[in-house]
Amino acid sequence: MPTIVVLGAGVSGLTCALQLAKRNEHAVTVVAKHMPGDYDIEYTSPWAGANVLPMALEENSRWERRSWPELRRLAIEVPESGIHLQKARVLRRIKEEEAAFRGPLSDGLFVPDPWYKTMMDDFRELDASELPEGIRSGCEFGSVCINTVVYLPWLVGQCAARGVVFKRATLKHISEAASMSHTGRKADIVVNASGLQACRLGGVMDATVQPARGQTVLVRNEASPHMMVLSGCDDGDDEMVYTMARGVGGGTILGGTYQKGNWEANPDPNVAVRIMKRAIEVHPALTGGKGIEALDIIRHGVGLRPVRAGGVRLEEEVIDGTCVIHNYGHAGWGYQGSYGCAEGVLELIDGALAAKPKSKL
Repeated sequence: MPTIVVLGAGVSGLTCALQLAKRNEHAVTVVAKHMPGDYDIEYTSPWAGANVLPMALEENSRWERRSWPELRRLAIEVPESGIHLQKARVLRRIKEEEAAFRGPLSDGLFVPDPWYKTMMDDFRELDASELPEGIRSGCEFGSVCINTVVYLPWLVGQCAARGVVFKRATLKHISEAASMSHTGRKADIVVNASGLQACRLGGVMDATVQPARGQTVLVRNEASPHMMVLSGCDDGDDEMVYTMARGVGGGTILGGTYQKGNWEANPDPNVAVRIMKRAIEVHPALTGGKGIEALDIIRHGVGLRPVRAGGVRLEEEVIDGTCVIHNYGHAGWGYQGSYGCAEGVLELIDGALAAKPKSKL
């Protein structure tokens, strides 16, 4: 039985581990400094919204296309996963349309006539009568929102039920992972799902990876439509407007920022005020037309999205004699690309194992 060590217990690492475990033909160990239940600035996944708002251009849409069916299935068939169906509304401001969609989430989400109109449920373009002031066009479709507080532990439980073993450790070099299988054997494959830490991890040290700081406010208020996102705002190119309501009592996320190169872990009170003001301006039903004082705040949050120049790194590399499959650099679409990227990881693992002499397995 091939021995595989997955480095990282964020959504990417856990999804890879689960898909491997479902095969029942690998001995899988997950090694990570942080696990679900932890809240640390080094650990991105708990801070995510999270949702499905397709971001890629059509030519790079495989990972999101392949993830959507499973996330939708979980929302319908497995409510205990913390994923629920939700109507999403995408609004394209006049200013961004005139600037050719150059905002932080501008790749594919806000383009007119988007490729994802054939993928998402009940897609429709909004009528002019439905558009707020300053909005040129918009669309609405069925999506999902993910309560990360529920979903990440659910992934751990699904993995554990299939024999995956979890170990906490702080690694200085990727090669250390090869000796950390619970079997006691050297790993045949190491899956590197280290996220933002790929820029600091020995043996990887990917200088093209940097944080895109996301600050949010979590509130108890809810309003329909439950998920809304604008193509930009007037407070700066690295600030955004979005709301999304988590299921299973998870509250509503108000966002946000996309500050590249910013490692600051503490919420900025001034940014928080701007986030809340923007949210109720675009979504006044959150407070019934009242001010931000009517928002019932649960907490303020900061997460660091792992952005990589050139996009996600999904490839094989031999490091110190061990086959390493890299899966990091997902920026803000880690959840909505998680199953597609895990599929890509499994394809690379199959190829690597097929090329390896059987006597060594």
